[in-house]
Amino acid sequence: MDSEAGRCNRHRCSFLHSQLPDAQDPSTSSTSKRVPRQYHNLVWQNPRTGDNNEGNQSKCGKDPRGENTDPSQCDKPCKYFLSRTCSYGERCRYLHSWSIGDTFSLITPLKGHKKVISAIALPSGSDKLYSGSKDGTVKVWDCQTGQCVATVNMGREVGCMISVEPWLFVGIPDSIKVWNTQTGAEMSLSGPTGQVYALVAANDMLFAGTHDGRILVWRYSAPTNCFEPAASLLGHSLAVISLVVGGTELYSGSMDKAIKVWDLTTFRCVQTLADHTNVVMSLLYWDQFLFSCSLDNTVKIWCTSTKEHLKVIYTHVEEHGVIALCGMQDLKGKPVLMCSLNDNSVHLYDLPSFNKRGTMFAKQEVRTMQMGPGGIFFTGDGIGELKVWKWSM
Repeated sequence: MDSEAGRCNRHRCSFLHSQLPDAQDPSTSSTSKRVPRQYHNLVWQNPRTGDNNEGNQSKCGKDPRGENTDPSQCDKPCKYFLSRTCSYGERCRYLHSWSIGDTFSLITPLKGHKKVISAIALPSGSDKLYSGSKDGTVKVWDCQTGQCVATVNMGREVGCMISVEPWLFVGIPDSIKVWNTQTGAEMSLSGPTGQVYALVAANDMLFAGTHDGRILVWRYSAPTNCFEPAASLLGHSLAVISLVVGGTELYSGSMDKAIKVWDLTTFRCVQTLADHTNVVMSLLYWDQFLFSCSLDNTVKIWCTSTKEHLKVIYTHVEEHGVIALCGMQDLKGKPVLMCSLNDNSVHLYDLPSFNKRGTMFAKQEVRTMQMGPGGIFFTGDGIGELKVWKWSM
């Protein structure tokens, strides 16, 4: 399989290319989203201690009885270490680390949310990071200090959030909150029924996946500086929980186990993909490839380069359900796919080989991941902890 994986909410990403290892430098691509200049020398630190590598040491020594550690146990994190209560230290037979892998490291956890983090957004050109949670808040973090500089009480659980300059969109039950990050202006978009689980923007349109299985569409009007209702896409029988745009098509993943392909010009469903046998949790689009993951323990890769209907060209199988996907490049420009599993781990794979690159651990499952500038990336887990990671090579 000749493919890589990436993440893009608005345009076609340029990190993925069909030929490897000669991957195109994203800084030279006409479709690349350039890294803002002010992010180039970003240094994240622990706001409490200044330590920029908290809790990333690997300890795999002897067990409490003094016996040699079983090598097969060295890839399992100590649950007491994860909760900072392990009393055995280096004698513990389990791994004392937040990750396995020598090409990336944990920089710092950002604590403040009380419940699962459901969304992370890093607006282009801004020095602020936004995180949304089921605790009903959106927190704003300073990218230079790692400090929380503002907390916005949404009053309802945050289901999703995206940034499309200059707008920040936040999906909550029965509504979408919209902020202009440059002017501070705000508005609400009505129409959704139940929680808004997914948002994506393209061609001056905003798409929202809702609890009742609809995909609502708004079109931006420059004269009024508002978003006006444009369409309601019907076809899924259960909640739409993932949306991504690729070229002239919109792809939607649902709890009904299906992926639907929508023509952005006509708003008609042109194909239904029914290869998954459980909930379709997350979608990625990159150039001619669509990536999908499901609670059926698989990641499927679909080729979209021909005019024929999409077909699965590769299926990757995990031991646990896959709940989120994120793609990026490491510091050497190599494509890496991150797969969050419902066993509280995140697996990293080189593409297109799917060779294991490493593993990250959390106290509860990671629901959302986001790449940032300069080798930085973020994970948000079920206890409300936002972690900042960085590629080291």
